[in-house]
Amino acid sequence: MQMSKISRALLSVSDKTGLVPLAQTLAAAGVELISTGGTAGVLREAGLPVKDISAHTGFPEMLDGRVKTLHPKVHGGLLYIRGKAEHEAAVRQHGIAPIDLVVVNLYPFESTVARPDVSLAEAVENIDIGGPSMLRSAAKNHESVTVVVDPADYAAVAEQIRATGQTTLELRRRLAAKVFARTGAYDAAIAAYLAQTFGGGPAASLPPALVLSAPLVQALRYGENPHQAAALYGKFGEYFQQLHGKELSYNNILDLTAAAALIGEFDKAEPTLAILKHTNPCGVGQGRTLREAWEKAFATDQQAPFGGIIAVNRRLDADCAVAIAEIFSEVIIAPDFTVEALAILQKKKNLRVLKMLKPGGGATPWDVRSVGADSFLMQQRDLKVTTAAELRIVTKRAPTEAELGAMLFGWRIVKHLKSNAILYCTAERTLGIGAGQMSRVDASRIAVWKAGEAKLPLAGSVVCSDAFFPFADGLMAAAEAGATAAIQPGGSVRDAEVIAAADERNLAMAFTGIRHFRH
Repeated sequence: MQMSKISRALLSVSDKTGLVPLAQTLAAAGVELISTGGTAGVLREAGLPVKDISAHTGFPEMLDGRVKTLHPKVHGGLLYIRGKAEHEAAVRQHGIAPIDLVVVNLYPFESTVARPDVSLAEAVENIDIGGPSMLRSAAKNHESVTVVVDPADYAAVAEQIRATGQTTLELRRRLAAKVFARTGAYDAAIAAYLAQTFGGGPAASLPPALVLSAPLVQALRYGENPHQAAALYGKFGEYFQQLHGKELSYNNILDLTAAAALIGEFDKAEPTLAILKHTNPCGVGQGRTLREAWEKAFATDQQAPFGGIIAVNRRLDADCAVAIAEIFSEVIIAPDFTVEALAILQKKKNLRVLKMLKPGGGATPWDVRSVGADSFLMQQRDLKVTTAAELRIVTKRAPTEAELGAMLFGWRIVKHLKSNAILYCTAERTLGIGAGQMSRVDASRIAVWKAGEAKLPLAGSVVCSDAFFPFADGLMAAAEAGATAAIQPGGSVRDAEVIAAADERNLAMAFTGIRHFRH
């Protein structure tokens, strides 16, 4: 395995985490340390010998530090091909010494622009120029140069240098690939911020190139099925903390993130509990307590919740935990758990119990989906919440207060059902759900059938449809099932016929003007 001796290192980091221990290992191995500004100051405070970059290049740092590493003695020392006669002659002629190790992490652009009060000038000043340039030069010449962009890799590099004074080609290749992923993501973040800041609407904020860069969180046993390899990447641990149970599976993660997005719709509402299966809600309830909310949600469908996901919008207490523990669930997520509730749930060895550390539904405003053919789709997340003031009442009869409450409750839930979706509900509970059907009529039939199976009467309920009723017959079927009001987007060429049919049955109907397709 090809090894590369480390004799000289250049260290220039914004994030000083782990810097000193790494530098101590390098110094102990006889490596010459070159550094810049604040990084050099930290190393000197630790008693380490360090050479300023200006002393190495013979050129002063200038323009408020904007120009310090953009110099042939830096990039020549990184890029020349060791052992190639012409390159060796050129660096000797110009007095360019080899740089064998580069440790650089970039100005914190992403965290800077994430602050709501950040100015354009501050954002621009946090666009790193020299850092990405050094990283790319070093990564290109990884046959001879070791490059580190992530403090998480310090230990692996230090271990090899401590043992042999060298690094392996395998390690250098892995680190080089990581560099280009990081610089690509960095440039994409800058492009997206500037496009959005300089205006032009949502489309203008779409990056001209989609660059995905996310650290590996964990390898998973398999994907949706045992023959599919799978892994989790990104910042999952910043949003969820597993407190108990088996390792999460691919399907668990799909389901629990869907559950978190749904329960996030009721973040500031009264106690709310949702049960999901295969990312679809199969019951949602509200009450004075979580136990009461559970009873309403579970009553919607007492078969589907087995092996499902349960999410609540507030601290889970013992009374609710006792009820939940009576059935088999895969995952339970909550903002917090009482000590007593956690003790009850932990009696189930395999039950996965997760704490939601912060809302995750709107962490990024974009959804990205692979569509095969080496292609991806990207869209804004559907974060629209419709208020009563935005509804357009299109029927002669206006909804009652109870019907209006049911409309708004159901409309938040139907958004999370796979299309075609039909939901029957009251203002505090689901009654019948039909989702993922090829026709809206079938979705409605399933919703009515499920309510009948659960012995939940639909008299006085509200029917919610994620897209418009294309014909009056769908609405009439809902009225025959017992619905007295409906909420739908509107926008069909037959809207007038549907409205007239509603008036004939004395139904109240609201148009939202917003469709919630979910494929």
